[in-house]
Amino acid sequence: MKLSIARNLALPGLAALLAVAPSMAQKSHDLPPPPPQNATPQTQQSGGQVIFSRSTDENGQTTTQTGPAAAPPAIQMAGAPAASDADRQAVTFTAFDMDVHLRAAQQHIAVRALLTVRNDGKTPLPRIPLQISSSLNWEQIRVLGRYAAFAVATLNSDADHTGQLHEAAVPLAVPLAPGQSIQLDVSYSGVIPPSAQRLLSIGTPSDVALHSDWDRIGLPFTGLRGFGNVAWYPVSSVPVILGDGARLFDEMGEHKLRMAGAHFRLRLSVEYPHGSAPTVALVNGHPVQLAFTNATDPAQEVEGVATADLPSSTLGFEAPSLFVAIRTPNPATNTTIWTLPIDEAAVPAWSTAATAVTPFLQGWLGLRPRSQLTLLDLPDPEDTPFETGALLATSIRQATPEQLDGILAHALTHAWMQSPRAWLSEGVAHFMGTLWVEKQRGREQALETLESSRLALALAEPSSPGQSVGQPLAAAISPVYYRTKAAYVLWMLRDVAGDQTLSAALRAYNPANDLGKDTGRSSFERLLELAGDRRDLSWFFADWVDADKGLPDLAIDSVFPSTAQNGNWLVAVNISNAGYAAAEVPVTVLSGSNSVTQRVLVPARGKAVKRILILDKPTQVQVNDGTIPETQASVHITKLTDDTANPATSSSSQTGPPQP
Repeated sequence: MKLSIARNLALPGLAALLAVAPSMAQKSHDLPPPPPQNATPQTQQSGGQVIFSRSTDENGQTTTQTGPAAAPPAIQMAGAPAASDADRQAVTFTAFDMDVHLRAAQQHIAVRALLTVRNDGKTPLPRIPLQISSSLNWEQIRVLGRYAAFAVATLNSDADHTGQLHEAAVPLAVPLAPGQSIQLDVSYSGVIPPSAQRLLSIGTPSDVALHSDWDRIGLPFTGLRGFGNVAWYPVSSVPVILGDGARLFDEMGEHKLRMAGAHFRLRLSVEYPHGSAPTVALVNGHPVQLAFTNATDPAQEVEGVATADLPSSTLGFEAPSLFVAIRTPNPATNTTIWTLPIDEAAVPAWSTAATAVTPFLQGWLGLRPRSQLTLLDLPDPEDTPFETGALLATSIRQATPEQLDGILAHALTHAWMQSPRAWLSEGVAHFMGTLWVEKQRGREQALETLESSRLALALAEPSSPGQSVGQPLAAAISPVYYRTKAAYVLWMLRDVAGDQTLSAALRAYNPANDLGKDTGRSSFERLLELAGDRRDLSWFFADWVDADKGLPDLAIDSVFPSTAQNGNWLVAVNISNAGYAAAEVPVTVLSGSNSVTQRVLVPARGKAVKRILILDKPTQVQVNDGTIPETQASVHITKLTDDTANPATSSSSQTGPPQP
């Protein structure tokens, strides 16, 4: 067991049912009524006459007309993409208003959406590239109320589990100027069965591949994790291939970063056959309430339609996701556990774990979480867990209390701490997980947990700011930064500012104040300064959050012990930093009967000296205790010999674990 962590809505046989259902086609529907749709989106349809039609004009107003109306242009498959990578990188989605219709038994999805996109490039955009999974087909796209004639190209990209995307290059009558936005009305549909083609093509065993790429539409489980797994909503991305270093994962992070702050609304309707009504639906990790309308004719194949509405919300650092399933709810402390019948026996253990870690989280983050944690039982015990916001989709199986406590300490943190900043959302959860290890197994074990990821961070970091801009933590897109480095940063802030100050800042943090691009000091920096005695943490945020200056590279240059009075010794420790990031490091002097720890700020590319008074003859000096990540090591030890006349030659330096 792994424990880490469109068809037209007027469907045949359902017209009467949808007429009385609180569906997305009725009174709460903000989209204009759908125009006539193609039965076969890739071929030209025969002409016809429309007596009455309704659409939106160039000003976004609903207009009604009578008489003949032009059919949507035919969609052609292109031999090569018309859009460039520069076009794709320039497009930023700022709003999604989506109607999603699922026929789970047929693995089918039909979508109509209003998309607002902005040109964040430096030159006018002559076209808007829009991509969806290659198992889906574009049907029609309108720009400013008019049908667009566009071609669809197939891109090889492992951002989708099929290994390909269908890209529509939508031409604009007037190129979109930098900084300007435009709205598009799009329709597409198709099937999303399980597919692990991208993994199979690189030789992954089929069972392993399908347990990783488990996205699908089906009964009794629909799980669509979004870009990087399945592109069930429109995206604009640079094609990436698995095996090309970390490019796919960086592109996934870039996608989440660019989506942060976008407005998102979704109206959902799900057809279900007899005896298969869904019991839970989650959009972007948020539970949405299902309403049911049953068919009046028991002979119909479809028993009814379930509908739900996620009101307008703001995306954080996340890929939009959609889950619909038949599961049984089990309430727990700040948690709802949705399980399969076969896994009901494991619920008490998970519930006990949630109860066990809650007081610990309350002590750090406040008495009440912002939302409930949702645990969703995946179909197979070997399926890879997935986490987004306060949702953890995982196998609800029996495990030891130690395993479950660790999982819940991390997952429940997301119920308290929600932020559009990945380094706060993911970093705080990772940080709290290590603090739980410290609470249960001691500080040394917690620091070993940090150290296990330090090498990957050191390899990712630029050796100097001049070599690369790296990834400033405030805009990080790679997990090694927004999880590993962020956890280190929070450990350092804990030491620099103190537990009470850090806890007060985490409690006071409001994600609504952290939307949009940074302008000056971050809201979290201000909260830390207001909550504690240290009023200026600008040096820390400048080197560790707002810019990526790499890691410090510390060394003990020399140690000079000298006798003082009454058996005391004065020890001068000279420290250098060959790195480009400043660090406030703990310096510990040990004697046979005592130890003293003080902190010293070592500037980037600079030196510092710390003088420490200690009772009894000093035997050892240690700089850094593992809480500050370095390029080579995170603990430096100098053992002092009996000959103190020439300390530079009578001391020995080594790198090792923190000393007791």
